[in-house]
Amino acid sequence: MDYVKPLEVAETFLANAVSKSRLSVGQLLLRGFLSGALLGFATTVAFTATAQNLPPILGAILFPVGFAMIVVLGLELVTGSFAMLPAAWIAGGVTLPRVLVNLALVFLGNLIGGCLYAWLYAMVLTQFHHVPAAGAGTLLIAAAQAKTLAYQKLGMAGLGLSVIKAMLCNWMVCMGVVMGLTSRSTLGKIAACWLPIFTFFALGYEHSVVNMFILPAGILLGAPVSLRDWWLWNQLPVTFGNLFGGLLFVGLPMLWMSGIRETKRGEERIPTTQPEAVEA
Repeated sequence: MDYVKPLEVAETFLANAVSKSRLSVGQLLLRGFLSGALLGFATTVAFTATAQNLPPILGAILFPVGFAMIVVLGLELVTGSFAMLPAAWIAGGVTLPRVLVNLALVFLGNLIGGCLYAWLYAMVLTQFHHVPAAGAGTLLIAAAQAKTLAYQKLGMAGLGLSVIKAMLCNWMVCMGVVMGLTSRSTLGKIAACWLPIFTFFALGYEHSVVNMFILPAGILLGAPVSLRDWWLWNQLPVTFGNLFGGLLFVGLPMLWMSGIRETKRGEERIPTTQPEAVEA
């Protein structure tokens, strides 16, 4: 049968985390780079639809195309790893240094991919700055300001708001990872992971990797946002919120559902499998 039962999903979730922790530096950077760029593509598709005076909900329906490609290809998205790897560490299947190195490398790969696509997209949209940004470009400029300057105006409350929106976002994103494990077929994986990703995008929550495209793209297109604004008022608090939300709302529940109890740190009790095409 195509359907995978919840207990098997939880066990595979942790086994995949162990497999992910064993990927080489080059693989982590490459897979992270591709994921960052693919989410940039998906974001521009969603923004382009909205710029054509179509209902914003249509953009949210279209956006998961990027995540679906990441899941099917077994690429690396740091937001999904925020739930998987710390949970595997708590279960005793992965050492803490390996978790930290893995997350740092995937984060870097995602950042390079998102920023490179942002630069390429900005050059296409403005014809190498020969024409002003229009359509989706205007929306990106507005989004960059809303994701930084709007929080800045609220001060500490703005930081708290960005963290909460990031927690809620990664609850759904990591559920996308889990849902991708509920099916053995390609179409089943795509359909299952589509649901929570559509949900987070439609609600306007904060995703650190998506912002690795939106913020630099908005800055390149003319948004009055500095690098300090980007990192202080969005990237850092959103990354923390994604980490906390993914682990709290998805990683730990999957650990408890699996029934695996903690043993000596570094002892690999979790069965290792070849990573399925759901490595996001």
